Amino acid sequence: MHILIIHQAFASLDEPGGTRHHEFARLLAARGHQVTVIASPVSYITGSPSPLHPSPNVGRGDGSEGITILRASVYEAHHKSFFHRIIAFFSFMLSSFFIGLKVKNVDLVWGTSPPIFQGVTAWLLARLKGAKFLFEVRDLWPQFAVAVGVLKNPVIIRMSEWLERFLYRRADRLMVNSPGFIAHVARRGASRVELIPNGADPSMFDPSNKGVDFRQAHHLEDKFVALYAGAHGVSNDLDVVLDAAKLLMDEKKIQIVLLGSGKEKPALQKRTEEMKLTNVTFIPPVPKSEMSNALAASDACIAILKPLEEYKTTYPNKVFDYMAAGRAVVLAIDGVIREVIETAGCGLFVEPGNPSAMADAIRKLANDPRKRRAMGLNGRKYLEENFSRVAIGEKLVELLEEMVKKKK
Repeated sequence: MHILIIHQAFASLDEPGGTRHHEFARLLAARGHQVTVIASPVSYITGSPSPLHPSPNVGRGDGSEGITILRASVYEAHHKSFFHRIIAFFSFMLSSFFIGLKVKNVDLVWGTSPPIFQGVTAWLLARLKGAKFLFEVRDLWPQFAVAVGVLKNPVIIRMSEWLERFLYRRADRLMVNSPGFIAHVARRGASRVELIPNGADPSMFDPSNKGVDFRQAHHLEDKFVALYAGAHGVSNDLDVVLDAAKLLMDEKKIQIVLLGSGKEKPALQKRTEEMKLTNVTFIPPVPKSEMSNALAASDACIAILKPLEEYKTTYPNKVFDYMAAGRAVVLAIDGVIREVIETAGCGLFVEPGNPSAMADAIRKLANDPRKRRAMGLNGRKYLEENFSRVAIGEKLVELLEEMVKKKK
C-alpha cells in the first residue's frame, strides 16, 4: 500500500525533534509499503534548513531508506510570535496540498495535529484521491493553546474548535498517542479511536553508556548531571527548573543541563545570567541519532510542563527516551504519565510548578546512586515490555493494513 503522510514538523533521525513518524515510516517501508512524506524544508525546532533538504525544492523527493520525503515551501519565521506561527501553518497547508495532488496511487492519507490546519490538507487529499483518511492527534489543540494563554481571541477559538470537530468526525480512524486524549476526542465526535502511544526504540539507547565524550565536550566531568532535553517553550515551564537550580547552588557537584531550543530559550539564558546560576548549562539541540550519547551523560532526567489540568492527559515523548536510556526521571507532570513512572518505579514525581520539590528530588537522587540506578533499570525494563517503538509500530502497521483492506 502507498501511505501519504502530511507533517510539517516531520523530523528524521538526523534532525532535532520527535522522530515518531520517521521511525514508523521506516518500519512501514521495511514491511514493503510505499511511504511518501510531505514536510517543511526547515526544522520546526530550530528554524534552520533540514539536513535532508537544505533549501525548499518543491516536488522533489529525498530518498531515506525507502521513504520519499517531499519538501513544501513554508513561511519560515514561525518562532517570532503566535501570529507568525499561524502564517507558517497556513502556508504549509496550502503548499503541501498542491504537492500532494501530484502524488499518485495513494491508498491512505495520514494527517497529524498539531498544527491542525494540515489536517485539512490530509482530509481533502484523501477525499480527492479516494483514499482512507487517518487523523492523528498528538496534542489537544486548540485546548492546550487556550489553557496556556497562547490562543485568546474568542472568534479564533470557536473556529478552531469547529475545525477540530469537523476533522474528528470525518476521519475514517482517529489515532491518539496518549490514553488521556481518548475521552476528549470522543466527546467531540470521533467514532473510531485507536491508541498508538508514544514510546521509544530501546535499541537506540545503551543504559551502560556513561556519555564520557559528551561530558568532556561540555565540561561536565565529575558532575551529577540532571538533564532536561526538549523544547524551550512557554508550556515547558523551565523557569521552575532555574528556580530549583538556585536552591541547589550549595550543592557544588550538581549541574542542571538544559538541552534543546525554542522561543523561550533567550529569556531563560538571560535570567540565568541575572540569577548568577553557575550550575546551569545550556546546550543546543542535537539530532535524535546523537540523543543516546547526550542522555548517557546524565545521571537523572527532568520532564516538566506547566501545572495545568489539561497537561495531565499527555504522554511526553522525552519521558520514554529517558526510560529507554535507563535514567531515573524527575517528573513534574501529573496525570497519565505519572501513572507510568510510578507503575514502573523509575523516578520521582514532584508537584508541577514547585521548584523546592524539584530541588529536593534532584538532591535525593544525587545522594543515592544505588537507588537512581535501580530506577533507571526499572524504567528500561518497563519500556521494553510496554512501550517499545517496534511493538507499537507493529500495531500501527496492522491498523493501516486493515484500513486499506476495507477500502478495497
